[in-house]
Amino acid sequence: MRKRITKTLGIVLWGVSLGGCTTYPLSPEQPSEQLILDAVTEPQRPVSPATKSIKPRPGWSKPHLPIAEPAAPVHRDLWDRIRAGFSLPALDNQYVKYYERWYQTRPDYLQRVVERARRYLFYIVEEVEKRGMPAEIALLPGIESAFKPTAYSRAHAAGLWQFIPSTGRHYALKQNWWYDGRRDVVRSTQAALDYLEKLHKEFNGDWFLALAAYNAGENRVHSAIAYNRKRGRDTNYTNLRLKAETRRYVPKLIALKNVILDPAHYGLRLEPINNQKYFAEVDTKSQVDLSVISELAGIPHSELRNLNPAFRRWATDPHGPHRLIVPVAHHQHVQSKIAMLPPDKRMRWLRHRVRRGDTLSTIARRYGVTIGAIKTTNKMRGTYIREGRDLLIPVSHRRYASTRGTTRQKTKTQSAGGGAMVYRVRSGDTLWAIAQRHDVYVRQLTRWNAIHINDVLRLGQKILIYSN
Repeated sequence: MRKRITKTLGIVLWGVSLGGCTTYPLSPEQPSEQLILDAVTEPQRPVSPATKSIKPRPGWSKPHLPIAEPAAPVHRDLWDRIRAGFSLPALDNQYVKYYERWYQTRPDYLQRVVERARRYLFYIVEEVEKRGMPAEIALLPGIESAFKPTAYSRAHAAGLWQFIPSTGRHYALKQNWWYDGRRDVVRSTQAALDYLEKLHKEFNGDWFLALAAYNAGENRVHSAIAYNRKRGRDTNYTNLRLKAETRRYVPKLIALKNVILDPAHYGLRLEPINNQKYFAEVDTKSQVDLSVISELAGIPHSELRNLNPAFRRWATDPHGPHRLIVPVAHHQHVQSKIAMLPPDKRMRWLRHRVRRGDTLSTIARRYGVTIGAIKTTNKMRGTYIREGRDLLIPVSHRRYASTRGTTRQKTKTQSAGGGAMVYRVRSGDTLWAIAQRHDVYVRQLTRWNAIHINDVLRLGQKILIYSN
């Protein structure tokens, strides 16, 4: 009897000792649903040594509970989005106050700037945000060029971001007879932000110094810092010995920021700009006449020119870039139309048969193009041309018609005494700017007014312009 009880008790104790294993009858290849549930709902629960030794089968992973994504900020318009990204330090000095008053008393000027910015600002804001830069940087073209992509300064700076030729070439902005990358909205924006990022790093994260260097050049700012450091003075932006233009540069930007932050405080109203994409790029594959695209897609000439100011001859560069910017609503339509456009319909060429006495120089002057353009188009190495040869002249139909009309009109109006206007030179005017504003050529202005292309214009000087 004692033997039987002892044996029974031994069996019971043996069963209890195996309780940790019998609770979860698992194989290493099949974890039970209970174990998965425990792992999710009770992550802090201690696991027995027996459970620790279990290896889940390959490919199995612990389920994850869904994590709610933070909602994207909703902005009423692009101005709201820009305000949310302002992060430059405050600056309060006489120059900031001066420019706040300047903007306050010129609502018409601000309205024109906003109207021009409408086409480009969304793209610029997007690119600034991608790089984690202060939103104030997106307003910099307002200071540099008043958001006018054809702006040209006396220092030969061009475009929205006002690149001088050498800096433009350093940042791969191509410049030739056909195309000026400094006026390319997309490429110049990328180059400007690259340059600003480089300056920000160079000046140890100080945006005011980076902006001053963008205006004056990094060497000048480094010299000003060294000058102050040698004399034990502060080396921040407001204490540096810089030219007046550079001392006022950052305050002008901060003043514009303050006006945009609270226009009502200055008695102003900003026209809203939609917080959505305005333009898109179209791949043209080869050279194309912009007037052809304008007529093909029903896009006004002025709109296409405002979006593609880099193309200087109303046609794309034969060697690229082969792309156009069009309003986003026309993107698919233009892309499909260009795809179906045969090569012989992409450009409007003129054919010139060489006559006795012709030279490339006289032919170029006749059609208003350069010798280089004729040579490139006709794949010529030298300047020799023979009588009877046909040359292709790459002149847009619209430009050529305008030039011919102007010549005829000039003869007519000179004899009849009408059909011309007198323009008075204003501050900042150049022959190039006047020509662009009135849709004529610089060479026409110089011929009509008996002046040289390098002559300095005087304030109030009368410039005769014949209508096209």
